[in-house]
Amino acid sequence: MTRLLTNHIATMTEMREPQKVLDAARGKPVAVMKNSKLVAYLVPAEAVSEPGEHRVATMEEVLESLRRRRDVNQPVLDYLRDK
Repeated sequence: MTRLLTNHIATMTEMREPQKVLDAARGKPVAVMKNSKLVAYLVPAEAVSEPGEHRVATMEEVLESLRRRRDVNQPVLDYLRDK
C-alpha cells in the first residue's frame, strides 16, 4: 500500500477538468490515482513558495541555533554516540 503525501485525491477521470480538481483542493497538492494506484501529484502554483522567500542561513545563524538548542540536541547526540 502506497502512503499518500496529501489528503486530496483525484481520479484520472476527474482530471478531465483539472481546474475543478484544483478548486476543490483549495491550493493544496492532489494525489492523482489510476486504478487505485498513485500515478502523480498535481501541485498548484500557490502551494509552491515564491523564489525570493527563502535564503541561505549565515554561519552565525546556524551556530546560534545550535547553541540555543543544545539542551534539546545533546541527549540525541549522546544516544547516537553509543551506537
